[in-house]
Amino acid sequence: MSTVEATDKESRAAARARKKADKIRDKHANDLPRSMQPSALVKTITIVVLVFALIYFLFPIYWAIIASTKTPSQMTGSNGLWFAVGLSDLPAAIAKNYGTLIGWTRGQFWRWVLNSLIYSGVSALVGTLVAVMAGYATAKFNFKGKNLAIGVIMGCMLMPAALLTIPQYSIFHAMHLTNTMLSIIIPCCVSPFGFFLGRVYAQTSVPNELLEAARIDGASEARIFFTIVLRILAPAMVTIFLFLFVATWNNFLLPLMMVSSDTLKPVTLGLYGMVSLATFTDRGALMMGALLGVLPVIVLFLGLQRYWQAGLAAGAVKG
Repeated sequence: MSTVEATDKESRAAARARKKADKIRDKHANDLPRSMQPSALVKTITIVVLVFALIYFLFPIYWAIIASTKTPSQMTGSNGLWFAVGLSDLPAAIAKNYGTLIGWTRGQFWRWVLNSLIYSGVSALVGTLVAVMAGYATAKFNFKGKNLAIGVIMGCMLMPAALLTIPQYSIFHAMHLTNTMLSIIIPCCVSPFGFFLGRVYAQTSVPNELLEAARIDGASEARIFFTIVLRILAPAMVTIFLFLFVATWNNFLLPLMMVSSDTLKPVTLGLYGMVSLATFTDRGALMMGALLGVLPVIVLFLGLQRYWQAGLAAGAVKG
């Protein structure tokens, strides 16, 4: 064997050894000291609790999938934890319930889903920007009436949203905005809880030294906010966006008061109207509607999950 081949072989072996050592180091990088490591009993109890929590949260989705394939008679006369038909007949059962759903909703179901997406998406986008701007302003600037403004907004968090519905209806009715999309989007853009999160994240994640350096370089406050602060608060914005999106999606009382046209209803109000019909008896179609209506939220959470987790961590530790 030549000297070059021997040297090459040794270098490959050294590289493999370094790679193995890096894997071992990364694996144990976050290990607790031996005195702080949990016992085997604690680990077992933790795993058991987490498994039960997983079942608790996933079981309703599983049951909804099963129920969405059944007819009214099968809902009560078959095993509630499994399909009433064979797997080969499932496509036909799903198609039948889907056709029933579209029939009961007079072809408006996907229109309602689209409306919910518009209401939730626009409200969450605008509300997130407003919450972050307000939170950043109160966290990093001093101005007259600041403490009073913060106290009023924090006090609004204690006020039930249902209490504001009738006053909001009166205001929008006087402005001739009832039975419009704006009557739902505008109230949902204002979130005291979103302001609270934006303020906490701005206090803990945006260093004052960075802002001062940008000001020394001649950057305006608007440029600092839109080019620096928003990038730092991106994970926080995803967290606020998800909270506002889900809150608007699940909002029922406000659309019930504000809109009456079938073409403007969100999916929650549309399904409620379908169930309210005296002749409605098809619970399988209802479960299919509920399942299809919640799919956009599930997809959104799965798609933004890593940013959401990062946002939660960013607000938990200062620095």
